[in-house]
Amino acid sequence: MESAHQINEDAVAAGRRLRDKIPSVYEGYAALHRSAMGDGVLPARIKELIALAIAVTRECDGCVVSHARNAARRGATAEEVAEAMGVAILMNGGPGTVWGPRALDAFEEFAPGA
Repeated sequence: MESAHQINEDAVAAGRRLRDKIPSVYEGYAALHRSAMGDGVLPARIKELIALAIAVTRECDGCVVSHARNAARRGATAEEVAEAMGVAILMNGGPGTVWGPRALDAFEEFAPGA
């Protein structure tokens, strides 16, 4: 897998080009994201761990990188990410053993001192 930073840069650049063509779609998605991912009964940190596990399930490098970065920003620990990846492995079997480590690597790339 390329570095998490490179995957993020590529996805952001491509997303900007498409967003320029369909801004209302991106505005709607951004509003949904803010509503779903903010602190509530579940803290945003936990929501990012859930999203990271789903990203592993969907085998989406850009999603893994985005939610790994956001989990790090929200204060998740490497141990929390590892446990979330354990659940992803349980629910996905073999593919989880490939994508779960990718998610932990991406998290560690963004987390200071992870």
